Amino acid sequence: MLSEAKNLIIVLGPTGVGKSSTAIRLAKKLGGEIINCDSMQVYKGFDIGTDKIPLEKREGIPHHLLNIVSSSTQFTAADFAHLALKTAKNIVKRNKIPFIVGGTGLYLKALLNGLFPEGKSDPLRRQKLEKEAREKGIESLRARLKKIDPVYAQKIGSNDKIRIIRALEVFEATQKPLSEHFLNTKSFVKDFDIIKIGLKLERQELYKRIEKRADKMYKRGIIIEVQGLLQKGVKKNSPPFRALGYKHALKFLKKEISLEESITLTKRDTRHYAKRQMTWFRKMKGINWFSPNDFSSIMRYIKKNLK
Repeated sequence: MLSEAKNLIIVLGPTGVGKSSTAIRLAKKLGGEIINCDSMQVYKGFDIGTDKIPLEKREGIPHHLLNIVSSSTQFTAADFAHLALKTAKNIVKRNKIPFIVGGTGLYLKALLNGLFPEGKSDPLRRQKLEKEAREKGIESLRARLKKIDPVYAQKIGSNDKIRIIRALEVFEATQKPLSEHFLNTKSFVKDFDIIKIGLKLERQELYKRIEKRADKMYKRGIIIEVQGLLQKGVKKNSPPFRALGYKHALKFLKKEISLEESITLTKRDTRHYAKRQMTWFRKMKGINWFSPNDFSSIMRYIKKNLK
C-alpha cells in the first residue's frame, strides 16, 4: 500500500447520466486519468452496446481497464479491485489523480469495502448448484441459504441467483457464512483520500437520455456489431452478451422479436437497470450528489476536498 494518503476521485451514478463526459472534463481540469468501472466495457470488441467512449472523444485523457479481456473471460469484482488498485497507484506515481468512473456497484463495493480472503471460485461446485437451481428452482437454494446465513440472505434479492449460488458455494468451500467473511475484509483503497461524486438527474430527464442513447446505439450499428462478433466465433452465452444492449439485439438476429421490439425492450431494461443502480448507490455512504449539468459546483466541491 501507499506510504501516505493520496487522492482518489470516484464518479458514479446510473447509466446514461453522463459520467464519462463529466469525468473527462474533471480529469482535464485537475490533471487526472480515468479507470473504467463498467463491468461490460472491460471486454474487447463490445463497443457500441456498452457505449464505450470513442478515442476521439477522450480529449487526450488516458483511460484504463477498457478492452482488457476477451469475451470468453469471466471478469470478476475481485479482478477489478486488484487491477484498479494497481492502476491507481501507477497514476499517483505519475503525479496525476486517479478517477474511478462507472456504474457497476458491485465493483465499487469490492474496491471500497474489500473482499474476503477465500474469494476464489470453484467451477465444479458452482455448476452443481446451478444444476440444482434449474431442477429444483432458486427458492430451494434460497431456503438453504436462509438456514446457513440468514444475515446475507436478507440483504440480497429473493431471485438473485448469482449471489445465492455464490454464498452457498463459499459456505460449502469454507464452512463459514459469507456474512462472517465480510466482517474481516479491508478496503483496497484504505490509504487513499476518497472523494465520491454521484451524478443524478430527475427521473424523466434521465429516462429521455436513456431512450435517446438506445436509439443512437441501433443507429450506430449494434446489430452489425453483434453479427460481426458472432462471425468471429464469439459464443452467444459469453458474459458480455448479457449486457443490456446485446441481449435483445441477439433475440432480433434469432428472429425471436422484431427490430422495433428489440429497441423498445432495450429501453425498458435500461430504465429498470438505472432504477436498480440508484437503489444500490443510496445504500453507499459518503456520496455527494450533483446534477451533471452543474459542473461548477462539482469542481468547487472537489477542490475544497482535495488533500
